[in-house]
Amino acid sequence: TDKATMEVEAVDEGTLGKIFIAEGTEDVAVNTPIAAILSEGEDSSAIKADSAPRTQNEIPAAAAQQGESRPTPPKAPSPAAPMTASAPVRAAGSKNGRIFASPLARRLAKQRNVDIASLRGSGPHGRIVARDIGTSGPSAPRAQPGAGQIAPPTAIAPMADEAILKLYEPGSFEIVPHDAMRKIIASRLMQAKQTIPHFYLTIACALDDLLAAREKLNAHAPLDKDKTPEWKLSVNDFIIKSMALALQRVPMANVTWTEAGMLKHRHSDVGVAVAIEGGLFTPVIRKAETKSLTQISAEMKDLAARARKRRLAPHEYQGGSTAISNLGMYGVREFSAVINPPHATILAVGAGEKRPMVEGDAIVIRTMMTVTLSCDHRAVDGALGAELLRAFKTYIEDPALMLV
Repeated sequence: TDKATMEVEAVDEGTLGKIFIAEGTEDVAVNTPIAAILSEGEDSSAIKADSAPRTQNEIPAAAAQQGESRPTPPKAPSPAAPMTASAPVRAAGSKNGRIFASPLARRLAKQRNVDIASLRGSGPHGRIVARDIGTSGPSAPRAQPGAGQIAPPTAIAPMADEAILKLYEPGSFEIVPHDAMRKIIASRLMQAKQTIPHFYLTIACALDDLLAAREKLNAHAPLDKDKTPEWKLSVNDFIIKSMALALQRVPMANVTWTEAGMLKHRHSDVGVAVAIEGGLFTPVIRKAETKSLTQISAEMKDLAARARKRRLAPHEYQGGSTAISNLGMYGVREFSAVINPPHATILAVGAGEKRPMVEGDAIVIRTMMTVTLSCDHRAVDGALGAELLRAFKTYIEDPALMLV
């Protein structure tokens, strides 16, 4: 799954006869044998490294690493008929003639008028996957989008590596290979900017009352047996709570766009970007509108700590209805964030700083924080986004309303 490394345990017992893929290898093509398990009485000397048989005892980890969901496999081929990535087999059917194919492959085949039954699958156990559709014939006509659907934009090829390298003097740089997380981040951000029509709304919020309330609440935190306060609220905790309540006040903005229809979320599941070495995670505070500030603070500290150790489970950072990216602690005054699919909004939070403000006919000094809301224009229009920001500003500037 995205940004996660999952262990897959072999379902059969036996002796590990031979390992074909060295430990630490990052990219392994689907259907490539990675190891062979010997049954009782078998000898490892009979295994050929270049054409290892895929039997019932073979470890299916290569398929798991590629993110393809695996259907109930048909009967495995005999050892005399090895199955490798370079020799795909026809998609296996069940007794009733069903063809195994991923949902994405079926959708692509329908869009391109490709007969899926005529394809040879290169996925696990001959399953038809998206790449099989892509190689099924470039001249195949593409199906037109139906009523209410939007044709996907044409992807623009990025600048080739060779062209980039020619711009720099040899020896003046080193090439650091991308790890799996960086590749996923690059892919999702490219998807977001190419498929989501972004627009941005910016507003400034006064923090003086919030900072006073935070100081008072932290001062009244009870001490544990080690004389340590049981909580220490941060400004970010108030921001999470304010965004959650604002989404409840403006429920039409608490949505996710799909081609079939708009998903209107009942709860405010707020993702919070956490920077780690080499990338970031966005753990989600579920039902944040129902939780107290101390609950949000404790949960966020736990999620952030485990995110930095890359120990989050997928359900802890997937989904959500919006996200918050806070760069205020780095002194950034304001910025615009890229929406994290499938969210329809993301709030970029800048630093709190003292600024001169005009109130009536007098100039006063207030601690101000600039926030920018990025919106998916398919789901959230300008006036709706402005209404959401106004509700957020109301809670930030009058934090007592969070208790109502």
